[in-house]
Amino acid sequence: MTDPGNAPSAAATAAAALARDSAPSSTAIFLVLRRMRAPLLVLICTFAIGVFGLTLIPGNDMDGRPWRMDVFDAFYFMSYTASTIGYGEIPQPFSTGQRMWVTIVIYMSVIAWAYAIGTVLALLQDKGFRTAVSSQRFSRSVRLLQEPFLLLVGYGQAGETLARALDDRDRRMVVVDHNQDRIDSLDLASFHSDVPGSVGDARNPDELLRAGLDQPHCSGVVALTDDDEANLAVVMAASLIRPDLPVVARTVEPQIAARMNEFGSPLVVDPFNLFGDELMLAVTEPDTARLINWLTASPGDPLPAPPELPRKGRWIVCGYGRFGSRLVEDLHQHGVETTIVDPRATSTADGRVIGADAADPDVLRSLGLAGAVGFAAATDNDTTNLSLIVAARRTNPDLFLVARQNLPVNAPLFAELPIDSLLVPTTLIAHEALARIGDPMLWRFVQGARAKPDAWSRELLQRLTAACGTGRPDLWEPTVVGADNRALDTWLTSGSARLGDLLRDPEDRERTIDCVPLLLHGSGRTVLAPEDDTILVRGDHLLLAGTASARRALDATLSVPTVLEYVVNGRRVGNSWVWRTLVNRD
Repeated sequence: MTDPGNAPSAAATAAAALARDSAPSSTAIFLVLRRMRAPLLVLICTFAIGVFGLTLIPGNDMDGRPWRMDVFDAFYFMSYTASTIGYGEIPQPFSTGQRMWVTIVIYMSVIAWAYAIGTVLALLQDKGFRTAVSSQRFSRSVRLLQEPFLLLVGYGQAGETLARALDDRDRRMVVVDHNQDRIDSLDLASFHSDVPGSVGDARNPDELLRAGLDQPHCSGVVALTDDDEANLAVVMAASLIRPDLPVVARTVEPQIAARMNEFGSPLVVDPFNLFGDELMLAVTEPDTARLINWLTASPGDPLPAPPELPRKGRWIVCGYGRFGSRLVEDLHQHGVETTIVDPRATSTADGRVIGADAADPDVLRSLGLAGAVGFAAATDNDTTNLSLIVAARRTNPDLFLVARQNLPVNAPLFAELPIDSLLVPTTLIAHEALARIGDPMLWRFVQGARAKPDAWSRELLQRLTAACGTGRPDLWEPTVVGADNRALDTWLTSGSARLGDLLRDPEDRERTIDCVPLLLHGSGRTVLAPEDDTILVRGDHLLLAGTASARRALDATLSVPTVLEYVVNGRRVGNSWVWRTLVNRD
């Protein structure tokens, strides 16, 4: 029986069918027929009049006898004459009357064709026609997708960053955005595969259905528009039509986030809250922050240095908007004293809130930067933030500096400043969405690692660096199944399949391959950093961190029965050169 919790409701199914029936698959055709109705009628009338006249006007044959053209010959003559081909006078030379009539018909047909061609050119430039053709092409492209794809709603700065990261991982996607220029830019982007894109309002469920929301190959929905209400509408539609899909949505309003959470379990990304949480994690659990930042970085990136964040002392936060207020809230939760500076705020008697413009040099000098330990430039103006950072660093070089970058174009300017922690909302949103949708196993590990003590993270970092070095290791997810390997299947169902045995070196089983298990998920359990004695069962999923050679060695163990027999029981079976070649291949 179908699980009612995951199956679309009858109303959703009916709505999806209605949307498919009303899809613009034939809109362009009907639009052409409607616009070309008058020109076609003029052409048909011109041909009919010409044929009729040729059959009535008499002529003479080669012997001078009276001759009239029949309907077929008249239609044949009009077909090549009116189309400017012109084979001559057939089947008999024309009389003067026939030639006069043909002359009139030629000018009539020229006018008719000019009218028809002009209408066609105008139709090709018509916005409605081009939209219909584009919608038809988009719908066809989505229907032809036969592999899992993500529905990305919103192709702004965060959406583009996420799309490029997904493309690097060979993940297919379908894009919906209200801006035509953004959709047009998809054709200019250097993606590995074609990305279907459509201009549409995300609040309209029909647009999401046409983008493949109800298709079985749709594997997730990401709502990254700059309109929180539109993102909420996407979450609602996805929850009601496809409750089984993972959903990631962007918002900076707590009320919208609460309403989103009423529809299933979407991952709500608030970049300001997320940044504050990461900053406080670096203060309270520095090794956990290092571990997470390292594993979520690009392959080969060096292990971050231990953060030197001030644990005690006063912070000055310039800008008490959406970001500043959340940062202050996080600081207060950890007992950190703050001074808030914002021209829209009301000054308090204790001096903790100063209603003034921090960009004013006199105000900045009065803040007591020399006695502070942290400074945050949190306004929504990049120029102001840059000037505040420079002034604060000049006054107190020991300050821990936090800045907000609002526009990506200003990235080179912020990169030149000694900023300790930089918030780029679009990058942070894309990074979090990618972790949830693109790497679900890594996301599970990150969520679990946040709850672990710092000592646990420190030990895991030591294991990783000992096995893989200080460059960010490769991460991969081998699926422990036995359908294609009877020996593996027998071993997994025996109840004695130890994780440590699976990770032995095929060259020398007394050694362990250079990898560290980060997560075991499956069979109703989730284990972080599982030990060697962990028993594996069929269907388990592993997240491993290690070197490329370790990955090749494990692939050989999982695919070659003789290799598995050796690493588990120590018995070499058959010629060893086969699996040696598999393990040592470049």
